[in-house]
Amino acid sequence: MPNLLAMSFEGEIAPSFNLRCARLHNTLPDGWGVGYYPAGEPSAAVLKEPAPGPGSIRQELIKAWDHLESSLFVLHVRAATWGPNTDANTQPFAKSWGAREWLIGHAGSLTRAINVPTNSVFEPVGSTDTERVFCVLLGRLAERGWRSLAEVDLGVFSEWLAELNALGTLDLALCDGRDLLVYADLHTAPRLHMGELLPPFDGLVVSDADVQIDFTSRQGTTERKGIVVSSSPLECTGKAARENWRVLEQGEIVVVRQGAVFRRWMARGDSTNGAPGDRPASRVGRREAAGGTARRLRIMHRTTYAYGWPVERSTHLLRLVPVHDRLQNVELSEISLSVEGRARDFDDVFGNRVRRVAIDTPYQELTITARSETALLDTDPLAFANRRVRTTIPLVWMPWQRIMLEPFLLPPELPETHLAELADYAMRYVARNDGDLLDTLLDLNDSIFREYAYSQGATTLSTTPFDVYVSKRGVCQDFAHLFICLARLMSVPARYVCGYLYTGPKDHNRAQAEASHAWVQVYLPEIGWRGFDPTNGVVTSTSHVRIAVGRNYVDATPTSGTIYVGGGNERLSVEVIVDPID
Repeated sequence: MPNLLAMSFEGEIAPSFNLRCARLHNTLPDGWGVGYYPAGEPSAAVLKEPAPGPGSIRQELIKAWDHLESSLFVLHVRAATWGPNTDANTQPFAKSWGAREWLIGHAGSLTRAINVPTNSVFEPVGSTDTERVFCVLLGRLAERGWRSLAEVDLGVFSEWLAELNALGTLDLALCDGRDLLVYADLHTAPRLHMGELLPPFDGLVVSDADVQIDFTSRQGTTERKGIVVSSSPLECTGKAARENWRVLEQGEIVVVRQGAVFRRWMARGDSTNGAPGDRPASRVGRREAAGGTARRLRIMHRTTYAYGWPVERSTHLLRLVPVHDRLQNVELSEISLSVEGRARDFDDVFGNRVRRVAIDTPYQELTITARSETALLDTDPLAFANRRVRTTIPLVWMPWQRIMLEPFLLPPELPETHLAELADYAMRYVARNDGDLLDTLLDLNDSIFREYAYSQGATTLSTTPFDVYVSKRGVCQDFAHLFICLARLMSVPARYVCGYLYTGPKDHNRAQAEASHAWVQVYLPEIGWRGFDPTNGVVTSTSHVRIAVGRNYVDATPTSGTIYVGGGNERLSVEVIVDPID
């Protein structure tokens, strides 16, 4: 039986809770309770039942009531150790502090009583050890002036929990209406299981013999990614796009916000933002991780078109010359065609160097070969990150700035319901990062990389950002379009970038280097355009070679054209080789 279960999701969900343990002929628990936050407000609601009888109306209520909707849940099933079976002794418990209501759930039992300071503003209700733990923790938060979990120093909080943990078993979930903090007992064998669930879901249910939670049974519910923490292992039936489970280490603290790990603290004193392997803990760390060394790259891009019968006349637009600016120097660039034509070079409205070629000579095969050598100098792409000025969302643009940036602020033409869903999705990242612009963009970049599957052939040129959001799969072009759409819905100017990616000779992303690559640039106030590669979860530096930018793929595609006479049964092959110049 999961004595304690806590969940945080990226937006409100309405799961169905089935307390199998309270069925007829089962060993009944001493009580149960569910705490949640209706309508996303910091005011908690708790449904509980001490000493339940089989088939009670309250159990049926949490199973069928579609108003049991929240992004945060704390479920506790009681096996009494301290005090009689009453409402006052049935978890989860709620108390008010810092203009919000807090919830606590505790798995385990203390062997010695806790003395709550007589001058504490918080007093225990009932006779459980959990109420006393709750009062001690909130009292110390009040003494420090910490009004939310976001303000808590996890090192200090870990010391408080270790002190209480010395009195007995302490697996704990604490919630402030926004964040969920879970703590694994420091002394007993690890038993808190944490799972990450990523949509889309197909009949997803998590359960054991005593409790079942159905995430998809209610009609019209939106699927959200989330984190589930349980004091016993749970079995998943149905399907999720991805489910990752692990056991928390002894003394580990995890803080979850909007269905994503926000902060961690290990008993040995290590602190990180995000899950293991995620972004570094601080902006300084991120800056160091994003940096690269200056390098020179030699690029060969060959595109071959073959047709079933001759093409008599055609026109082609080629965007194959790398961008030349202060961060990227073009040392050599040449383009050749296997069929002669009339060529003219110009700069398009986005500043891309374009070659227009008109061919009147009949052909059945056309090969376009571009060769270039480029020096990449953007060794510190987040050099601005340590500025003292904090830029927050929403951004405010002067009227003339908005006019200049308007092509990069308009989201794609999609049904209003699709844009509304994507806007809600985008604003969850803003909320999770307190509106900080850089943190929000880095979080979005990381999330697309971790949560969306790179799958060639799963999408087409007509795939929309909403399609990618729903299916959670695609290729670099799709992930770039999704990032751009979400950024623009946050009023952050974003543009599509096409170019090349150097991955090294043995990198697992070698397939991406054997074709043109796509990523995103966003315009940051008083900084300029900065690159984010959601396919690889990195900030672009000296491994990315830019050749064209635009509103979307169509504006920046390396090769495009029109056949006026002839052709048919077109076959396309592309070869890209990116090598370092010693």
